[in-house]
Amino acid sequence: MKLTDTFIRHVTANGKIQKHSDGGGLFLYVTPTGKKSWRLAYRFAGKQKLISLGPYPSVGLREARDKREEAKKLLREHIDPSEARRQAKEAAVEAARNSFEDVAREWHTRYSPKWIPAYRKTVIRILEENLFPHIGKRPVNAITPRELLAVLRRVEERGALTIAHKALRDAGRIFRYAVVTGRAEHDIAADLRGALAPTASGHHAAITDPAAVGELLRKIYSYEGNFFISRALRLAPLVFVRANELIRAEWEEINLEAAEWRIPAERMKMKQIHVVPLSRQALAIFHELHEKSGDGRFVFPGNRAGNDGPMYRGGPLRVLRQLGCATGEHTFHGFRSMASTLLNELGYNTDWIERQLAHCERNGVRAAYNYAEYLPERRRMVQEYADYLDMLRGKVR
Repeated sequence: MKLTDTFIRHVTANGKIQKHSDGGGLFLYVTPTGKKSWRLAYRFAGKQKLISLGPYPSVGLREARDKREEAKKLLREHIDPSEARRQAKEAAVEAARNSFEDVAREWHTRYSPKWIPAYRKTVIRILEENLFPHIGKRPVNAITPRELLAVLRRVEERGALTIAHKALRDAGRIFRYAVVTGRAEHDIAADLRGALAPTASGHHAAITDPAAVGELLRKIYSYEGNFFISRALRLAPLVFVRANELIRAEWEEINLEAAEWRIPAERMKMKQIHVVPLSRQALAIFHELHEKSGDGRFVFPGNRAGNDGPMYRGGPLRVLRQLGCATGEHTFHGFRSMASTLLNELGYNTDWIERQLAHCERNGVRAAYNYAEYLPERRRMVQEYADYLDMLRGKVR
């Protein structure tokens, strides 16, 4: 006779092992102390075998019967239920080992040594605060575009739109790493392009996505036209000054030995002296320029006969357009916005960044004395930022 729920509930210990059959090899196993569990006896390849289907009452009668039918189906397909279970357990362990968080941390460990410390911390912090809590334990190859989008929407809805975009960018890098290491079939982040609201544009268009910044820098360094325009474009991302301040630079302002550029107050928008510490990369460009124009007044002299003034300021912008930067994508002034955005995302002190950008000091008395404020910190910051830009454009160092 088949078992019933009532019978199973009332089975008690009798000091011996009890086996109560339900048919088809399924039986209730009762220990001498009264503990109950389900077992299934079957034959495979001429051998008698036995597997456990779980404890009672966690696994009820109906579920035990369903498991018996599943095992029978496997046997009809010439599959050993015991072996199928072993493989399923191994797959589950492997999936757990290849969770999104595990793959992400492996990716971060592999590539982050090439990044500056602040950027390394920023990337992992965005992942830990925004993605890991929701999909971190999920197998990386099981996450769907809809699932990832739902997580990004949480970030977007709390007003952190820039962080949402960065989280999507880094998720894409992680999924691509999972693909090349054989743990995912597809970069699902690529399916979400355009799914997030665009970030608000400032007055001056600027490229700020690290991958796009790297592409822009590669285009700039590949330009082989006018020497002075090419060096102005290479310097702009490194010195954070306004276009007019760069184009009208004079050699008496540049101290190559001290790796420092002091722009006089009359040339500054805020009418304050501005000290620009020079990274090794910026200093190398100034040395190149000095060989060409060091005997004259202007770092970027006019290139037309009879012009003893500085280079035409529209030249670099015209070349940017030739390199493929559309009007609404990036301007010459955009290098300042680029630096501000990236340095803030990298976690640098806001005061250092604002002083490096020569933004107006609210305290008028203090403003007269702060032109060299945070100079040691800014020297370190601009050098690390220059190294970061080299990394983005793929320069081998």
